[in-house]
Amino acid sequence: MYDLWANAPFVERATALQWNFTGDALGILHYAVGDADAFEAAVEGIPEVLGYELEPAGEDAFYVYVRDATTDALGDLFGPITRGGLIVVPPIRYTEDGTVTFSLFGPDAEIGAAIESVPDPVAVTVEEVSGLGATVAAAETLLTERQREAVEAAVELGYYEVPREADHAAVARAIDCAPSTAAEHLRKAESRVVCSLFGT
Repeated sequence: MYDLWANAPFVERATALQWNFTGDALGILHYAVGDADAFEAAVEGIPEVLGYELEPAGEDAFYVYVRDATTDALGDLFGPITRGGLIVVPPIRYTEDGTVTFSLFGPDAEIGAAIESVPDPVAVTVEEVSGLGATVAAAETLLTERQREAVEAAVELGYYEVPREADHAAVARAIDCAPSTAAEHLRKAESRVVCSLFGT
């Protein structure tokens, strides 16, 4: 499954939103941008996958829950970060260079011990050490790539300033689409972020 998420040509971008490792199985909820049909065909050929459930999330995007059997290698990898008081803070991002990036929160000594216990051939790189404030999941993980591009452009152009310094047409020019499409991207992005804040 890791190879599929990191290297499959039909997965443009993938993020693990939540996961649970019980020792007997690993369940992960993903959001992915890519070809859902090709993904399903590939998953059917992975014997370690005990089951999955896929839900479309618009054009070329989907949510999927995958439950994997625990192999010795999987246990060795996830064991160190599931014991004690450590918390993996979503999202978990798969990148094109084959790396996985996530935040880990807990006592310093336990984090250090977990890092030292990760088995070969997995290499661990600590990118940043910070406090609790940095573990808050970013709102951008709620958005599709185009929605995020639209919001980033809108912020840069002053669309959200009071009074407003740019309109839908300016955002559309920045991301190379029609004004109506830019407006739709912004509305959907705003809806997702606001609903997530209020638990709806």
